[in-house]
Amino acid sequence: MREDRQESGMQEMRATVWIGKQGLTSTVVEELVQQLKKRHRVKVKWLRNTDVDPRELARSAGAVLLEVRGRTAVFTERKSL
Repeated sequence: MREDRQESGMQEMRATVWIGKQGLTSTVVEELVQQLKKRHRVKVKWLRNTDVDPRELARSAGAVLLEVRGRTAVFTERKSL
């Protein structure tokens, strides 16, 4: 039996933001903000030796964290009321 639920589509998406050895910088946050304006949903990946807190990235970018798997996360833009 198959579950009917809305998925983030994480596997079908390509990562468009990569976080390197410098970690979470203001440049990374700005890039995520700009891409969210264009794409509305963005996949971010980071290196193994990089310590990244996806919740902190979401908070910094004013985004919503949809899903995290390993060193990959999917974000969407926050809807304004």
